[in-house]
Amino acid sequence: MKMNKLALACGVAMLGLSSVAAADVSMNIGATSNYIWRGLTQTNNDSAISGGLDYTHASGFYLGTWASSASWAPGMTYELDLYGGFAGEYNGFGYDASILRYSYDQDVNADFTELGLSGSWQFLSAGLNYTFSADNSDQEGDMYYYASVSYDLPQDYSIGGTVGHYNFDDSSLEDYTHYQVDLTKSAGDFGDVTLTLSDTNLKDTAPSAGGDSDPRFLVSWSKTF
Repeated sequence: MKMNKLALACGVAMLGLSSVAAADVSMNIGATSNYIWRGLTQTNNDSAISGGLDYTHASGFYLGTWASSASWAPGMTYELDLYGGFAGEYNGFGYDASILRYSYDQDVNADFTELGLSGSWQFLSAGLNYTFSADNSDQEGDMYYYASVSYDLPQDYSIGGTVGHYNFDDSSLEDYTHYQVDLTKSAGDFGDVTLTLSDTNLKDTAPSAGGDSDPRFLVSWSKTF
């Protein structure tokens, strides 16, 4: 997750110099039985560990990085994301504009950069991501868009659902829709545990791309410091 990173970093740095106390830095760690991203496994249905660091300024600017084990392509061992953006709220409506850079092992040649735009209102959220730069030029022009709902439940539980669609600029690739339901239990200082059901409308003809016709069940744990 990234792009025009230098200009954004400089801008946030200058804001931080004048108001360090108005900034917030957080870290996160996590583990999952299957790293699912937009409906597709990024680890050949194996487990993954992850961690990240985020900087948020009171003005709404933020920067962050996140890394995870990944193995969806030959020779791949990790994913490293860099991102920056601006988020805020107006009359109860939340908004977020970001640039995201996805990087992988040097020999894999799979890095790409997206522009992300999203909005939220009460329990609803929606957004889109557009790939405008990629090591593999066939990825440029890809569009992903989604809609989500989330509800808080008693006893520190929450439930959410997402429907997303990937539209590929390369006509040789199969566009697909994915569906996901998450049930999360907050364990306070011990983090959050999430049970996930994920499925797509892809057929078994696309297992190499991380998709098949069977739903996937996974369990994940995460904690923010």
